[in-house]
Amino acid sequence: MTHLEQLTLYLRITKIGLFIGDASPFIDGIHLHNEILVHMPQLHTFKYYISTETCTDYSKLRISNRDIQQAFTNIIKYGQTACIMDYYGACGTICHVYSLPFTFTHLYKITTHFPFIVFDTVTHLSVYDIVPFKHEFFMRINQAFPLLKCFTVENDGMQYWNYNDNPSHSIIEFTHLTSLEITCAHMYYFEQFLAKTNTLLTRLKVKYNYLKTVTINFTREATRLNCSKVKQLIVEDSTVFSNDIYQYFPSL
Repeated sequence: MTHLEQLTLYLRITKIGLFIGDASPFIDGIHLHNEILVHMPQLHTFKYYISTETCTDYSKLRISNRDIQQAFTNIIKYGQTACIMDYYGACGTICHVYSLPFTFTHLYKITTHFPFIVFDTVTHLSVYDIVPFKHEFFMRINQAFPLLKCFTVENDGMQYWNYNDNPSHSIIEFTHLTSLEITCAHMYYFEQFLAKTNTLLTRLKVKYNYLKTVTINFTREATRLNCSKVKQLIVEDSTVFSNDIYQYFPSL
């Protein structure tokens, strides 16, 4: 590939097992240069997104966004680099590093620490955290990902406030959202999307007991509008759909 002039790299890595040591477990600019770029002398355009998820001993190694960005200074000629570094739980670590502007359509496992920039090419997004998501987080998602079509939420944390006690929390308009997956998250988030957002939802993946509870056995008016648009309903639990479901989801 010595004559390659343009390169687009999208890489997601999950490292199993606890990483202990002084060296960084994340791919950085040195790795990229020594293993890839050094073999491409004519390369002038390099767009990349690299996500590394691992377990790290925090007491021996705690890397900041700045540390990661400094490790990419040797490839600065290809443009600016941004980084999102997240620590969660006892040893969980996710590092996202990418070239600017962000040009990819898929972004996975971001948390509440994602930067205040607009990802105007992203259509598929998953969010994850062990800290409960607040209403403001979903407002930020809506603003930062204006073309979002497929959304996956992973968070078992129960929100500590009740929407009905916060009238200032406005309805969120996800104008392009067509697919929602909430199977590894608290039921609260499912209710928020069905009752407190406006979407074009045509695909829904959820636990059956969430569906029954939030829709009050398929009778609740507040969730009927979003459900009426769903054309593909996927439930984790094996069940035979009743007539009530088909009446509540007339587009199935």
